[in-house]
Amino acid sequence: MGELVERVDEQDRVIGVADRDEAIRNGWLHRVATTVCRDPRGRVLVYRRPEHVSRFPGHYDWLFGGGVEVGESYEEAAARELAEELGVRVRVRPVFTFLCRGAISPYWLGVHEAIVAGPLAPDPGEIAWHGWLGERELHEAFLRWTFVPDGREVMRRYPGLCAPSTATPPSAPPPS
Repeated sequence: MGELVERVDEQDRVIGVADRDEAIRNGWLHRVATTVCRDPRGRVLVYRRPEHVSRFPGHYDWLFGGGVEVGESYEEAAARELAEELGVRVRVRPVFTFLCRGAISPYWLGVHEAIVAGPLAPDPGEIAWHGWLGERELHEAFLRWTFVPDGREVMRRYPGLCAPSTATPPSAPPPS
């Protein structure tokens, strides 16, 4: 058995435990925690997924995270995922939670924010490239780069991150 997650209902109440891959295959609701990382200047960390991963290879994302394990809170899972994926231990702040219909499977998504000031040690199995973008650059990247679909959904819902009327284009994405 793989990663165990709590199955939840339409109100995000726990109704059981399942293997995460099984929950995804069967469309069972479960919980996922993600974090938007900002540096002290307010820039947002963006990354490209490796080509070898099974879900969205080579796509860009601005959310770091994964499944909430059995007995974990959204915040605990978000902090754990940052340590695993970026090698950083920082405090995460909840921003919002919503029922995401998802490109692969539906799930409850807890979105967090964290300030990351120290050096990063990205897991190469999860992150092929990363870079900091200002909000205008981030919006322009969403227009030009192929992002994970669920990251696009969060962008539409993210409070205070409205698309500016004029955008400074980001540098070209790194070669795949």
